[in-house]
Amino acid sequence: MITATANPSPKVSTRRAVFPFTAIVGQEEMKLALLLNVIDPKIGGVMIMGDRGTGKSTTIRALADVLPEIEVVAGDPFNSHPSDPGLMSDVVKQQVEADQPIETAHKKVPMIDLPLGATEDRVCGTIDIEKALSEGVKAFEPGLLAQANRGILYVDEVNLLDDHLVDVLLDSAASGWNTVEREGISIRHPARFVLVGSGNPEEGELRPQLLDRFGLHAEIRTVKEPSLRVQIVEQRSDFDQSPDSFLEQYRPQQEDLQQRLVKAQELLKSVTIDHDLKVKISQVCAELDVDGLRGDIVTNRTARALAAYEGRTEVTIDDIRRVVVMALRHRLRKDPLESIDSGYKVEKVFNQVFGIAETDSSNGKG
Repeated sequence: MITATANPSPKVSTRRAVFPFTAIVGQEEMKLALLLNVIDPKIGGVMIMGDRGTGKSTTIRALADVLPEIEVVAGDPFNSHPSDPGLMSDVVKQQVEADQPIETAHKKVPMIDLPLGATEDRVCGTIDIEKALSEGVKAFEPGLLAQANRGILYVDEVNLLDDHLVDVLLDSAASGWNTVEREGISIRHPARFVLVGSGNPEEGELRPQLLDRFGLHAEIRTVKEPSLRVQIVEQRSDFDQSPDSFLEQYRPQQEDLQQRLVKAQELLKSVTIDHDLKVKISQVCAELDVDGLRGDIVTNRTARALAAYEGRTEVTIDDIRRVVVMALRHRLRKDPLESIDSGYKVEKVFNQVFGIAETDSSNGKG
């Protein structure tokens, strides 16, 4: 889980410059889906599908960079939280229970790129059986899931990833734990992260059973407006020529967004949603013939996160309208030859259930 307090002051950094999140033009649906998952990681991640060259990777790296630093146990390979047992490795938990002193440190939220050719051992970690048998210790080599704990795990071209690995990622994202078993030896560690997958629909869709496991589905398309395209090209050129001055220009907006996310995380537990609205959300899911209850749960969670993001403690119909397409469009039953619905069916049923005239709905479809 990504929780932290804002940095007291900017530090001089030798890290590679990352394009600022607040400078990204367009792609509002993708940006909102990512921010809401940061506020409440239990939403279940984001599947981003769209054209090549539309800034998917740039946006995700920018998101990780804008997030405030997190407090971790120094030297711990799992980014363990010093006081939250649900985010501690077993070793740290034993130290805490034994009242042993724990050193802490601050670090940037990890953003882990999962390569397409990664093996299960590389993702989950490996147990050194020989060392375990000869020395009687559980010798564990952490994998990418350990590094991603309390951060973001990004899988580009997730629709080309082996289904078994996608299953492993989704199971860890849902449970918050990764368990590795070999030759009767079992090791587990916290693996709570925001899972972000991206892909191009032309290269194949994910199986419906796997697609349904992603909390939100964001659609992105190439910007068509010439003036916006020119703005994007000019911004990228300015950033490449002088990263430091470009970052300085956007520093106030970046800090404002960081503070806003911190406040939203704190406010989230106070946000309520009226019972009648919950009933109507479930009615929308039922009329769309959505399998299971994930659609209901994710829509409720995402609407609450949006209210918190905007500094409110009560969910409105407009909050639900703005998130319902992202939460449900990929859960609809469809003809195998069809692509994922752009959101028209979801909007139509939403308007009927909530008694809104079709012309009043301005929910974006891209």
